[in-house]
Amino acid sequence: MQVDLNADLGETVGGMPTADDEAMFAVVSSANVACGAHAGDAASMRASVERARRFGVAVGAHPSYDDRDNFGRVRRDPAPADLRASIAAQLDALAAAGAELRYVKPHGALYHAVIDDAGQAAAVVAAVADHSARLGRPLPVLGLSGAIAEAAVSAGLPFVREAFLDRGYTRDGALVPRGTPGALLDDPARVAERALRLVREGVVDAVDGTSLPVDAASLCLHGDSPAAVEMARAVRIALDDAGVAVRAPW
Repeated sequence: MQVDLNADLGETVGGMPTADDEAMFAVVSSANVACGAHAGDAASMRASVERARRFGVAVGAHPSYDDRDNFGRVRRDPAPADLRASIAAQLDALAAAGAELRYVKPHGALYHAVIDDAGQAAAVVAAVADHSARLGRPLPVLGLSGAIAEAAVSAGLPFVREAFLDRGYTRDGALVPRGTPGALLDDPARVAERALRLVREGVVDAVDGTSLPVDAASLCLHGDSPAAVEMARAVRIALDDAGVAVRAPW
């Protein structure tokens, strides 16, 4: 058994980190690095690249709507050409910081928008496909099933599904909106148990107790959660003890 463990990292705001990146890079196998739109800057991107090399972590781009005021967590409706150009610029910025990009995972409100918005999904995938062509290899897209998965496959890009360890699920498989009861998990033991069940059984419990089937090759923890480091360490210990190899799939 093996699984990827990813986290959103490099999310500095005004030069100040929102996570203990040093501790998180030591535990995860893939890092979704902020590219300057919702958070991050050239210095934080370079620091993330250096940490990734030191800890043997795969670097993925974590592009967002250009919305630092709301940390990229408010849905926008940009013109497709503008969104494509913005995503392309963010991928280029992370590459310019020295990253060998292995995959792309949209952030925040954009992540959710591309599940059901075919136009935004197509714009994101077009930017990823353009970058892939320059690299000479396809960049996988990481996310939840929906329009983004269909667009990626149509463009010849691998699509990798993920599950969330520190977010609540509704009975229809969506994430509980932030700010509502059950949206966030912060108990390391509970999160570690969820990780093991996802790997062993392919299921996750929704907030109403419904068991949902989940086919995920990557498990996500948010680096800016208050108990992120404790949860990540608990998950890694549980997976290691269970003989599950924590390894990037890219």
